[in-house]
Amino acid sequence: MKATEIQDLIKFVSKSGVSEVNLETKDVKLTIKNDAVKRKKTGSIEPQILQVPVPQVVQQPVSATPLAAPAPVPAVPASVAAEPAPSSNSSNEEVAAEPVEDTSRYVEIKSPMIGTFYRRSSPDKPNFVEVGSEIKKGDVICIIEAMKLFNEIEAEASGKIVKVLVDDSTPVEYDQPLFIIDPS
Repeated sequence: MKATEIQDLIKFVSKSGVSEVNLETKDVKLTIKNDAVKRKKTGSIEPQILQVPVPQVVQQPVSATPLAAPAPVPAVPASVAAEPAPSSNSSNEEVAAEPVEDTSRYVEIKSPMIGTFYRRSSPDKPNFVEVGSEIKKGDVICIIEAMKLFNEIEAEASGKIVKVLVDDSTPVEYDQPLFIIDPS
């Protein structure tokens, strides 16, 4: 059988709407399948492979907002609010004595993916980092499991862990802050 005859047969099969043709002679055994007909009948779509770029971990300074939400202030009765404040400066001294922490120098380490956050490699191992731990750029600081794959998350900067923002074994979203570090 010549190549031109095979090409003509392929064209015939694709135009005719036949899903499969088997041709057997004493020299050649040929099977031609037309998957387009199957897809039209079943409505299935052939899977496509998409290449998605891996997001980069972006570190941004934390805004000057406090790390914890302020405690709610209890309502003051109108009779007490109308009374003049005591002349003592003790309440002003207490506020001045409390140091105000500068959070502008802190850096957030954010999740590069959606998954489950783990602070250690296995339940019987110690946490990768604790509050106060000194880390270097490239150190593994946690693991995020996504689709049964365990992805080691590395520090993008050197510094000291100030706060761990996520509990162990909890789901995390893309770009969710995981740690706050002091890079100084």
